[in-house]
Amino acid sequence: MRSGKKNGGCGFACAAAVLFLALVGAEVCAAAQPEQGRRGPRQRYSIEQAVSDQAQLHTIAFSGLAFISGDYGACTFLPPGKVCDFFGFQYMRDIDAAGKGHNPIFLNRVAGNVLHVLNDEQRALFQGAARREAGELRALAEKRLPLIKAFWRELKGDLPAGSQGLNKESVVKYVGDLFAFDAEISYKRAQVFAQVAASFTPEQKACLARMKFGDFSTWPEVDADGYRLPRGAERLVNVAYMTYASEFFSWYAGSVEADTYFCPERHGTYFGGFYMKDMPAMGKRDYDISTSATGDLGRAFLDALTPEQRSCVTAIIPRQRKALAEIVEVRRAISTELRRFLKGETPDKAKVLALGRRYGELDGEVSHAYAAAFAAVNKTLSAEQRQLFAKLRNLEGYKSAPAYIYSQPVEQAPALPDTDHFFFPPRAAKGAQ
Repeated sequence: MRSGKKNGGCGFACAAAVLFLALVGAEVCAAAQPEQGRRGPRQRYSIEQAVSDQAQLHTIAFSGLAFISGDYGACTFLPPGKVCDFFGFQYMRDIDAAGKGHNPIFLNRVAGNVLHVLNDEQRALFQGAARREAGELRALAEKRLPLIKAFWRELKGDLPAGSQGLNKESVVKYVGDLFAFDAEISYKRAQVFAQVAASFTPEQKACLARMKFGDFSTWPEVDADGYRLPRGAERLVNVAYMTYASEFFSWYAGSVEADTYFCPERHGTYFGGFYMKDMPAMGKRDYDISTSATGDLGRAFLDALTPEQRSCVTAIIPRQRKALAEIVEVRRAISTELRRFLKGETPDKAKVLALGRRYGELDGEVSHAYAAAFAAVNKTLSAEQRQLFAKLRNLEGYKSAPAYIYSQPVEQAPALPDTDHFFFPPRAAKGAQ
């Protein structure tokens, strides 16, 4: 592995050779020109837009389409950038002035620049952290699988004998534990980021200052290949390493508001929407993932439902407003606490983990509502509706793996613990003591 300049620098290297797919977390191969067929018009992004009734309704409907027309394996697919996401990267890509935020070259370009600016010792900090974090990232992904299996059982009516369905309390508690673990990983990641930032020379600071947050066109074409980990490194180590390099910049150059931001599809990530939207980008070097597909397909799904079926989905919107408002405040509190590292202070770890747990409880609350609504709709669909949904899915020729660890297919689904605890126990017979 070429180490680059010992003291860091910001000169140009040769054109990028290895490009890492940020959104789906997979290596990508060359293509001559970006594919524009699925790219929608530019949109304005903000927290207010993300939690708006319209954005939420269409995103939930999109998830419903993906869930009902998909399978368990597709539901486990998740971009690695959708976990431990308190570092402003999602906002930076969504507002990118060059419109490249949803293209695989975006992460590669920012990561390449950061790794080129860092010196050997600073890159070694990222490498060591990536190796330590890889196992935790795998565990985080694997902890999602039983929950997704329970949601899938609810959809298919595969309930424990005598059960009335999913137990909201069990779901909420489980997702709370999941997000507390996410917060712990995020805490340690922020600690490493701050350690690197504190060691910058004036030259390194000047180099990064010339890279404008949210404007891909200001980032030099730097070859990231020379800074990759040695051949044979575990895939999740590579994922974590590239994540460290890219999210470091969005955090270092960003703000609390950028860290707080989330896209409408950030919550309830257990229903296969990311697979349906992102799979066509897999294996492509330069592909602009549509920013309008979620809204367009969500509307089409709702239009195809009967009024009674549609009401199962639309009823979620007023019920989740309070939870979404609290999610914004919890994310802001976590982001504010983590940024204390950049000031040379020590954030309250117990507070961050407690906030993370609360965040998960809120995600569990809305996700339970989605799963119940989708299952109710699924029970009453006609054959014609199912055929239409398969057409809207538009993934003919794609076959999902039995499961995914983020975007990496697992050819044999991991053995899961019993998922009956997610459901209500059988009702006691009348007269039983």
